[in-house]
Amino acid sequence: MTDSEAEAETEITADLVHELLREQHPDLAGPAVREVAGGWGNQMWRLGDDLAVRMPRTEDAPDLLRKECRWLPVLAPRLPLPVPLPVRTGEPSVRFPKPWAVMSWVHGEPLDRSSISEGGHAADVLAGFLKALHVEAPPEAPPVADRGAHPKQYTDGFEQFFQAVVPGDVADEVRAVWDEAVAAPGWEGPPVWVHGDLHPANVVVSEGTLAGVIDFGDMCAGDPAWDLAAAWVLLPDGAARPFFDAYGQADEGTVRRARGLAALKCLFLLLMGQNGDRGLPGGKPAWGPAGRAALDRVLRG
Repeated sequence: MTDSEAEAETEITADLVHELLREQHPDLAGPAVREVAGGWGNQMWRLGDDLAVRMPRTEDAPDLLRKECRWLPVLAPRLPLPVPLPVRTGEPSVRFPKPWAVMSWVHGEPLDRSSISEGGHAADVLAGFLKALHVEAPPEAPPVADRGAHPKQYTDGFEQFFQAVVPGDVADEVRAVWDEAVAAPGWEGPPVWVHGDLHPANVVVSEGTLAGVIDFGDMCAGDPAWDLAAAWVLLPDGAARPFFDAYGQADEGTVRRARGLAALKCLFLLLMGQNGDRGLPGGKPAWGPAGRAALDRVLRG
C-alpha cells in the first residue's frame, strides 16, 4: 500500500482527534470535540468553545495550513476583524500521517449559511479590513499561484466555468465584464498581502454584519483586486459603491479587474452549486443561489 493510499483510508473521527490531542497536547484533550460542517481542504472539529482542530484531507492542505500558521500571527495584530490563529501544531504520526493544527475559533455564522442585513456597516467593516490587509508584502511572502495575478492569467478557468454554468440570459453581459477586466491595466504598485479566497464560506457574520474572516490558505503577495471582488461577492445590493468609497485606494483599472474577478468567483459558486444539486463530491447546493445573486450584483455594477 502506498503512502497516499494509506492517507486516503485514514478516517477522521472525534475519537481520532481526541487520541491525537492526548498524545501530543494532553492539556487540550479535556473539552468536547464535535465536527463542524463544511470545510474544503481541512476537516474541522470544534474543541470546546474557543478552539478548533484542523485536519488536512487533501494533498495540498498541509502546505496551506503551514502557510497560515507561519503568516497569520504576523498579519493578525493589525487586522480589525478576528482571524484564526495557531495555538498548537500537530506532527504526523502513525495514527494520522499529515501535520495538523489547533487554531482559535472565530465566532459567528458563515455567510453561506447566514446573511448580511446591515449592508452599510458591513461595507465599512470590509473596507477597513482590506485597507489594513493590503500593505506591501515582504519578499519572502508566498507568491501568486492560482490566485493573485492579473485576470488575463486565468482565462482558461473563466472559459471552463463560463461554458459549464453561465446563465444563458446574461452570458453576453458576463463575457463583457470579463473582457473589460482582461483589458484593464495591471496592478502597478508593489505586491500586497491578499487573502485570495473571499467568498461566502470564508467570512462569518454576527448581528447582521461581518464579524470575522477565515481560511487564509490562499493568501499571497499579489493584486488587491482579488479581494476587492468581495464588494459584489459578499456584500448585499447597494453596498459596492459605499465599500469602494470607504476603501478609497482603488483606481478605475483595479475596479475593472475586481469586477471581472467577481464574475469569475460567481461562476465558481454556480458550478459548486450545480455539483451539489447533482450529489457530486465537493458540491455545495447552497452556493448556487448565492452565486447567482452575486452575479446579478456584478452585472448591475
